[in-house]
Amino acid sequence: MSIDTTSRVQTAEIMDDFSLSGETLRDALDKIAAINRFLGGNQVTLQGVAQLLRNMPVEKEITILDVGCGNGDMLRALADYGRKNNRNFRLIGVDANAFTVDYARQLSQDHPNIELICMDVFSTGFADLEYDIALATLTLHHFDESEILSLMDVFQQRAKIGIVINDLQRSALAYRLFQGLAFVCRLNHMSREDGLVSILRGFKKRELEQLSNKLGFRNAVIRWKWAFRYQWIITL
Repeated sequence: MSIDTTSRVQTAEIMDDFSLSGETLRDALDKIAAINRFLGGNQVTLQGVAQLLRNMPVEKEITILDVGCGNGDMLRALADYGRKNNRNFRLIGVDANAFTVDYARQLSQDHPNIELICMDVFSTGFADLEYDIALATLTLHHFDESEILSLMDVFQQRAKIGIVINDLQRSALAYRLFQGLAFVCRLNHMSREDGLVSILRGFKKRELEQLSNKLGFRNAVIRWKWAFRYQWIITL
């Protein structure tokens, strides 16, 4: 059966239910993080952060917000990167699922510069957060266009340095390869089904370019990266 990637699907992911909890969710969070590390996904975000900071003094404290932080894997990677490069990072992770945030706290106990917050990104409180860099790694595809524009507008208003988006390319080849990866890695039902839906909710480059134009970003670069994802860096 052929895979139609003409436009983004509107199918909700199982994980979009913020009341989810338990071992199945914990396993799904860990598998997503492990696959992202294995395929080099964390490096795409870290490279974007490094690009935004290339002219920043090393001693300056940099506050980084990670939206849809999951089990906190990206935050811990940032903490390790900051330590190795003598960067002073204050890291804030936001997720709308309370169980997910509690689990991320457990995993991040050895990283005192990580703060985890359970919060809806479309709440009033979220718009009051202060940070230098906003990150969204494999998060933007969970939203429809109007929600993406709203979230990115908040980022544009609140971030002092820039924004890094790391998200999926909508591709039939990526879909088929993920089916094989799901089988080899024995992903549970949630991880397997959500992964396939995520790809179909991903983006074509022209769609990200259109979003960038609508938001009026003057200094934005969109690059394709392995494995089947886009790195969108906005300097503010």
